[in-house]
Amino acid sequence: MAGRIAQADIDEVKARTNIADVIGERVALKSAGVGSLKGLCPFHDERSPSFHVRPQVGFYHCFGCGESGDVYSFLRKMDHVSFAEAVERLAGRIGYTLHYEEGGAAPENSGRSRLYAANAAAAEYFRAQLSTPDAEIGRRFLGERGFDAAAAAHFGVGFAPKGWSNLSDALTAQGFTREELLAAGLLSQGQRGTYDRFRGRLIWPIRDVTSQVVGFGARRLLDDDQGPKYLNTPETPIYRKSHVLYGLDLAKRDISREHRVVVVEGYTDVMACHLAGVTTAIATCGTAFGSDHITVLRRVMGDDSSGGEVIFTFDPDAAGQKAALRAFADEKRFSAQTYVAVAPDGLDPCDLRLARGDDAVRALMSAKSPMFEFVIDQRLAQYDLATVEGRAAALRAAAPVVADIRDPSLRPGYVRVLARRIGLDLDEVSAAVSRASRSRDASGPPSRRGRDDAQARQPQHPDDGPAADVTPVLIPTVASLPRTRDVVIERDALMAALQFGHRLDDTTVRRALGAAFNHPALDAVRSAVVEAPDYTRAGWAVQAVDTIREPYRALGSELLMSAFPALGEADAAASASDLMRRLIVRRVDSEKSELVRAVQRVPPDSEEGRRIRLQLRELDLERQRWTGDVER
Repeated sequence: MAGRIAQADIDEVKARTNIADVIGERVALKSAGVGSLKGLCPFHDERSPSFHVRPQVGFYHCFGCGESGDVYSFLRKMDHVSFAEAVERLAGRIGYTLHYEEGGAAPENSGRSRLYAANAAAAEYFRAQLSTPDAEIGRRFLGERGFDAAAAAHFGVGFAPKGWSNLSDALTAQGFTREELLAAGLLSQGQRGTYDRFRGRLIWPIRDVTSQVVGFGARRLLDDDQGPKYLNTPETPIYRKSHVLYGLDLAKRDISREHRVVVVEGYTDVMACHLAGVTTAIATCGTAFGSDHITVLRRVMGDDSSGGEVIFTFDPDAAGQKAALRAFADEKRFSAQTYVAVAPDGLDPCDLRLARGDDAVRALMSAKSPMFEFVIDQRLAQYDLATVEGRAAALRAAAPVVADIRDPSLRPGYVRVLARRIGLDLDEVSAAVSRASRSRDASGPPSRRGRDDAQARQPQHPDDGPAADVTPVLIPTVASLPRTRDVVIERDALMAALQFGHRLDDTTVRRALGAAFNHPALDAVRSAVVEAPDYTRAGWAVQAVDTIREPYRALGSELLMSAFPALGEADAAASASDLMRRLIVRRVDSEKSELVRAVQRVPPDSEEGRRIRLQLRELDLERQRWTGDVER
């Protein structure tokens, strides 16, 4: 039986993996100083980026919620996989063959890895079936909507043949069990046993942001199919429809680069938009666009300013209007500006492209209007503005929309627009908007973020109950450190050693950090750095941080990830060397002061006195070697 993955392979896979590439598939990262990248944290909701990644040391840290770790811990927390599965996934990513202790072969994958593998195999099976004679009805459906074989191949479109066990037979022949296929949502359970969930349908593979197939969407084609028009994979350990966006795997790079996303309503609309050049289009999968989708998109967009755009396309019918109002309820979660694009004749992007070509699809996105303007129109359309009662009711319905406009410079203009559309006096409309704003502020719950974040970072005793009277342990942070000269140099020196130790002389670092620091929290970090065996070995700093005793480990993570003031790598290395020299001089001066006091307590001609004076001369020589431009 195979044992554990060899430690040498674990280290090698991590050394060969760029953590920024892995995290960058889920979070839009941008430069944050020498050797550092930042983005919106994937572990908590935030408006401005506090999540930092240092590719050179293979580490991430969020200054907002305190989450930190290496590429393995990132995958484990994001995808809920075991440590072994995280290693195996990254090894497969770089084509590295793992070895297992006791000479065993690679063990059978289990759990989520098997579900991913089953979905990948199913996607390949469906894709191959699209070229068979039985799939003529599927190819005709695509052709009638303007999609040729190249378009189908680009999006991985496939076909599920009629029959109760075609997919099941094909995948069990590849070694998958029926239990695994049921867990993946590829089979359904009936009274007479299991059967293929998708039969006689056109199939779209649904991929997560890392391009792994997590589920499928299936479109009804046959008249005798009594199922719904669209059938999706049910909820599984790897498929949660509230978190999945169709097309995001193809659109993520352009979304991140352009800070723009187009939200459409169906698989064919995504295809039409991409083929027309609107390559930031995505769609939900069998559910309404909600807050979890917004969280996913904000991280991919790097949505930390109002410069981005989110464009929704809705059908002009009642269902589309309802979807628009639901989206508007959550639109304030975006920092980007939100818009609505609706074709004048009510065509969706797929039908618009088929009727008028690619240019019409691009023009639709250019003709967008602000979402709150669209919602105002929807609200006013419900009332008879020719009556006094209708105008009063319309004002009550539309005033909160104007009050919710985030840009205060736009609000007065839309007060005037609303007054004209309803036919009321400007002062009356302005007063209604002010009342709506005050009512909203009064009913909103007070912000708990600062308090919750602080509580989240306090260690909790497992026996503490709700009413336990426990004095909280204050966890030191970089921001809470005193600003004295000694503490500042200790802080900066540890940042330099952790981030650029590979560029420094080993002996110098150990001499500089060999004596205890004045601040106890920094001294705990210093001890871990000094005990690291090799500063040139990949990942040494992450392992050093892992050995820091609590409650100081989080401080070590912050020091590893904090921005080091430098213009570039060479400048950072020079500054780091200078900090080490300063610490050495400080240590020499401290040792010299102790010896001066000691020599005064012994006879000058004694053996002890001669030994101390010799040590003093050696310290003077050492200080001369290190002073240079260093201030005492």
